[in-house]
Amino acid sequence: MGKMRLSMNGVEFCEASRTLGYNFYTGVPDSTLGSIFAVLENDQQYNYLLAPREDNAIGLAAGAYFGGLRPMVLMQNSGIGHCLTALASLASMYRIPLLLTIGWRGHDGSDAPEHRMLGNLLPALLRLMEIQFLAPEPADVHKSLIQLSDLSCSRSAITALLLRDKVVQ
Repeated sequence: MGKMRLSMNGVEFCEASRTLGYNFYTGVPDSTLGSIFAVLENDQQYNYLLAPREDNAIGLAAGAYFGGLRPMVLMQNSGIGHCLTALASLASMYRIPLLLTIGWRGHDGSDAPEHRMLGNLLPALLRLMEIQFLAPEPADVHKSLIQLSDLSCSRSAITALLLRDKVVQ
């Protein structure tokens, strides 16, 4: 009997998101999401556009959405501070169904100071902004991706998938 895998790799994550209709990806690379970025950067079928900053990624995603695409924005948690205004005054105001995939560094008190502070604050910031989020265990990433995608579409809202290191291999 074969051994059952409990986690997704970058290819499986990208395929699962594409199956859900995502066809435009943008963001700022993050080592926590390294396996996902490796796929996006090396396979043109995913329509990935590198953004210089997270607020630019929100703007690119908004443009893609208004152009008929379904965007996903990827970033590390320290980037959330760069895009709060863009999330509030653009994505939220215009009810853009947007999935943020955030590499959640520093949540456990380890990592560099900027990641520890924002890692601790991230859930509270998302709640304050009324952004529904999930932080799944490796075995639950696919289910969480589906749940957040459905929620984002049904409510025309921003949702966030928080991925700790090595949750997606």
